[in-house]
Amino acid sequence: MHFYWRFARGATLGARGMVIDAAGRVFLVKHSYVAGWHLPGGGVETGETMLSALTRELAEEGSITITGRPELHGIFFNVRSSRRDHVALYIVRDFRQDTPKRNREIVDHGFFAPDALPPDTGRATRARIDEVFRGAAIGDHW
Repeated sequence: MHFYWRFARGATLGARGMVIDAAGRVFLVKHSYVAGWHLPGGGVETGETMLSALTRELAEEGSITITGRPELHGIFFNVRSSRRDHVALYIVRDFRQDTPKRNREIVDHGFFAPDALPPDTGRATRARIDEVFRGAAIGDHW
């Protein structure tokens, strides 16, 4: 899909959520098409706002319903995807979750303490968690 967007659109936008539960754990997903654990999210479709894309993606990937206003953490240049891709990361603390269903896209999911992430958690996911939980400087790149 990203290959198609590279030629069909001038820029691509993504929305991801750092969903943090009452115990201070972060919700991560494991996709069928990319290695490692990542923050849930995906592309912003034509006619969607960042928040509506985030709402859709969290429902699809984690059966998560946002119940309060998410906080924008930052917008990051995702040069690893393309030279045209940007990702908005929102912090989600107010939510409810139904039992997530595994599907063709999401093969595993779970909440993890920031100091006990799976070994194959992605570099960008670790960087964003360090920014939020450890006060690391907010970067420009995903």
